[in-house]
Order: sequence, then C-alpha cells, then structure tokens
Amino acid sequence: MHDSQNGNPLYLAAVCLVASLGGLLFGFDTAVISGTFGFVEQQFSLTTLQVGWFGSSALAGCIVGALFAGTFGDRFGRKPVLLGSGVLFFVSALGSTIAPSFDALISARIVGGIGIGMASVLAPLYISEFSPPRVRGRLVATYQLSIVLGILAAYFSNWALLRCGATYFPGGNSWWNWIFVEDLWRGMFAVEMVPASVFTVLLLLVPESPRWLIMAGRDTCGLAVLAKVGGQDAAQSELAAIRAVLSQQPGRLRELLCPGLRKAMLVGVGLSVFGQLTGVNVVVYYGPSILEDAGFPLANALQYQVALGVINLVATLFALAVIDRQGRRPLLLGGMSVVVATTGLVAFLFSLEADVALWIMTLLCVYMFCVAVSICAVIWVLTGEIFPARLRGRAMSIATFANWTTNGVAALLFPWYVDRFGMSTGFATFAAICLIGTVFFARLVPETKGKSLEEIEQFWLN
Repeated sequence: MHDSQNGNPLYLAAVCLVASLGGLLFGFDTAVISGTFGFVEQQFSLTTLQVGWFGSSALAGCIVGALFAGTFGDRFGRKPVLLGSGVLFFVSALGSTIAPSFDALISARIVGGIGIGMASVLAPLYISEFSPPRVRGRLVATYQLSIVLGILAAYFSNWALLRCGATYFPGGNSWWNWIFVEDLWRGMFAVEMVPASVFTVLLLLVPESPRWLIMAGRDTCGLAVLAKVGGQDAAQSELAAIRAVLSQQPGRLRELLCPGLRKAMLVGVGLSVFGQLTGVNVVVYYGPSILEDAGFPLANALQYQVALGVINLVATLFALAVIDRQGRRPLLLGGMSVVVATTGLVAFLFSLEADVALWIMTLLCVYMFCVAVSICAVIWVLTGEIFPARLRGRAMSIATFANWTTNGVAALLFPWYVDRFGMSTGFATFAAICLIGTVFFARLVPETKGKSLEEIEQFWLN
C-alpha cells in the first residue's frame, strides 16, 4: 500500500533488492575462482602467467561489458541490459562447469566477465535513479553488500565442497561424481547457476528506471514509478527537477571534458583506479595462495578465507548503517588511512623469516574491515551520484571501464610479480599506491550526503 504523500517504502526496497542481486553474482563469480586455482593449475599444467590469465580472464570480459553497458543502458534502458547480464552469468557458470579444455574454460570465464561488467555499471546506477536522497547512500550500498554476500557465499561454497564433496556426491561414473568429486573445481563453478537463474527471473518483475523513462520521453510511465516510490507530490517535484536538468544538457560525451564535469570524471576514474589498487580483489582472488605463502596449509587457508569474507560482510553492514548519517568522506578517508598502515605492516611481516602467519592473518582481517568500510562501500555510491543525467550511463561506463582494466592488470600480473619480487614487495607496492590514493580522495572527492542527483549535477556546473 502507498499514499500520495509517502509512497511505498517496501516497493522501493524490493526493487533495489532485486537490482542488488547483480552484485551478489558479481561477488560470487569473482571470488569462486579463489578455490579453483590449485586444481585447474594441476589439471591443465599451467605456467604462472597462465594462472594469472585464468585469474584475470573474467576481468577481460568485465572491461568489454563495462565499456558498452552505459551506451546500451542509455539507449535501450537499464532493465534490458541487466537481464542480458543475468543470462550471461548463467551461460558462463554452465560453460565453466562442463569446459573440456583450458581454452573453453577461459572462454566461459570471459562470457561471465561481460555480464559482471554490465551489471557493475547498471545495477548501482539503476538503484541510485530510484532512491530518494535521504536513503540513497544506504540503498546503493546494498549493491556492495550483495557483492560481499556473493564473495562470502563463494568462499563458503568452495570450502564446503572441498570438505564434503565426496560425502554428499558419491557414486561411480555419474556426472555429479565427475563435477563434485573428481574435478571439484567444476562443482565450484556449477553452484553459480542457481543465483544466476533467480536474478534473471526476478528482474522480469521490476520496472524500468523512472529517470531513464523520463529521459526517453515517457514522462507518464516515469511519473507513475516515482509516485510509487515517494508519493504523488514528491513525484511531481522530482519530475520538474529532472525535466529542468535534462533541458539544460545536450547529453554529449565530450561535455565531460568541460570545466566542472571534467573534475567529476576525474573523481570517478580516480575512485575506480585507486579502489582496485588497494589490493582488495587480489586478496579476494588469490587469498588462499597468499595465506599458503604465509604458512597455512590449503584447508586452513580456505577456512580463513571464509573468516575474511565474514569480516567483509560485517564491515559492509556497518558502512550501510552510517553512510547516510556520517557521509561518504569520513568513511573513505578514515578507512583508507588504516589500509595504508596495514598493507605496510603485512609487507614488513612477509619480509621476516620468522613464523608470523597468525600476525599476517590478523592484519589482513583489519585490512579487510577497513577497505570494506571505506573505498569498497563508497565507490559504487559516489559513481552512481556524481554524473549528469543524460550522460550518467556512459560516464559510469568510463569509470567502471577504468575499474575493471586496473583490476584485470593487477590480477594478471600479481602471480608473476610476487614470484619475481616476493610477497613483501607486492604488499609494499599496494601500501604506496593506497597512500597516493588517500591524498587524492582528500583533495578531490566531495561530500554528496543528502543531496539530490540534480543538486549534485548543479554543484559541478557551478
């Protein structure tokens, strides 16, 4: 039920929850690979660069998906492109499960990466275009929460299959024995087909973004959606504000190079690049390998990886609770300051020859909490807020393209880099980059708490 004054908060929450499931698939797909490296490396006799290519192949697809998602989203709508990403998630999971060769496995991972890239642009964008200013930070942050839940689900799924696969999937030459016991890595990928199916079906039940509908000239439909979200009076006010902004902007991509919006573009790209070079996704992808290098056996490494996932979840819930009250900048700057310190200390401990595995694990827990509560929670909120309406999809594509390109290069080169220079140098490099990133954030990232998308746009233009 909703009324003309208040709208329907349950409707808003349900729509945003469905869109955020794209983040769950994003998290699951990027983290599930962490438990498969040893098995795939052994089965296909991979070199260290091939291991890096396996780890980063999905990211190559992410770059492509992110690059085109904004243009497609602006032209065809947010919802159809999100539906396409759900289909690609399912196809990738199935293809990875039955892949007969390393090349086929890489192809399936790239397909899934395209879906991740598309969802990473349009899911937070879709949520931000639905959300009232007073709760937009929390609602967009549910996308990051879903990523974290997906990561944790993948960690737990990998650990549970490693521990229980032979017990729950016994039997001869059956297909489930092949997937869940003999080639256990196939089972790890197979699990993703379930959430991919749920995401795709639920998307059929939600509406198109109201701001896109208005941008496309479908004002009546857009107004009806806005009224369901915030009530009729608020909807009329928002419609007028959206029309006013749209009438001022020609919607050309080169406008992002003009004064004001050029700074917005720099902030969006900077958040994306420095967000990846914190090393957070390297820990997600290669966490078990890092913990093995610290001195833990594989079974314990996977178990501790689940613990890191739980900490990631707790930190994200904390950020979700305070981001609209405390603002984006305090979380970003406070958390990143601790990230600089912890990555530096981990680098120092890896340089010692003493048994410091538990100390490294403890510092990684602190690191994971702080990176999750800062850049990981803030990046999707800010990149969904800071760009003008007619360019929002394409501008987010550029920022997310930078995100996935940086992520892909880091994931590709990390195994080779630490093999050549050592784990200590790897974390020292992350510490130095995080320090530069923290200075960048302090100087350039604005506070957007409590502002409407149209007010933020006028802030850049003024």
